[in-house]
Amino acid sequence: MKLAKVIAAGDVTPAIVEGDELRLLDVSQVDHVRTLTDILHSPDPMGLAKFLVDTKLDPVAVDEVEWLAPLDRQEVWAAGVTYKRSQIARMEESETGASHYDKVYEADRPELFFKATPNRVVAPGKPVRVRYDSNWSVPEPEFAVVVNPDLKIVGYTIGNDMSARDIEGENPLYLPQAKLYKQCCALGPSILLAGNDELDLAATKIKLVIERNGETVVTGETALDQLHRKLSDLVAWLGRDNEFPAGAILLTGTGIIPPDEFSLEHGDMVHMTVTGIGTLTNPIVKD
Repeated sequence: MKLAKVIAAGDVTPAIVEGDELRLLDVSQVDHVRTLTDILHSPDPMGLAKFLVDTKLDPVAVDEVEWLAPLDRQEVWAAGVTYKRSQIARMEESETGASHYDKVYEADRPELFFKATPNRVVAPGKPVRVRYDSNWSVPEPEFAVVVNPDLKIVGYTIGNDMSARDIEGENPLYLPQAKLYKQCCALGPSILLAGNDELDLAATKIKLVIERNGETVVTGETALDQLHRKLSDLVAWLGRDNEFPAGAILLTGTGIIPPDEFSLEHGDMVHMTVTGIGTLTNPIVKD
């Protein structure tokens, strides 16, 4: 089952995604359940979502609503250098810090960093930003896990971890400036609820397409089985001596890096597709 957060008839509401249609949820039926997060953090998100379907309303076409990023007050964190391709790219871009990226790929402790507050996260279809002081920026398509306050993985979504490669490459200590700024992250379009069965990592494909002036200029694909770390281990490290009363969303790293000569330009369109979740599309703004 997939859940989304949308604006329908002027109201923000969670919804179940069923193919090309949405079933809007009536969150007035249960005490203390008012938001998408309330459903995600419940003991049985799937059962509660089914119960909350507003049977008085007909299904709504997906193009008849405004899609919002599927979060409320969650912090967004990210993991770095979790794919071999990412390790190589980080070493190539940073002469001074190459050895650090080499070591963290093999280390027990992963690289984890704070990515965004909710106000810095944009919705599907809304612009993500290239920093005005960056001349080498790329999108990073990432499989994202949705975590409740008890550090249980309750769902999965798509994340765009915008990255200023030139700023990070100049000095690894500049990582927060390369990663964390306004409109630096996109999430969506929906959350695939975690079930009892384990994910088929090899069958979970992550694809990237970048268009410029209507032409495809970059494509890439990887699979989740290329992730060097277990999802549960990344979440466990995130929770070490930390707490997330509103839950968290953790981007798990990228295995797709555009060619070194490529940098995003104003007006580019970025499409990220993950098996079972959908496609996250965002235009690029640089000013």
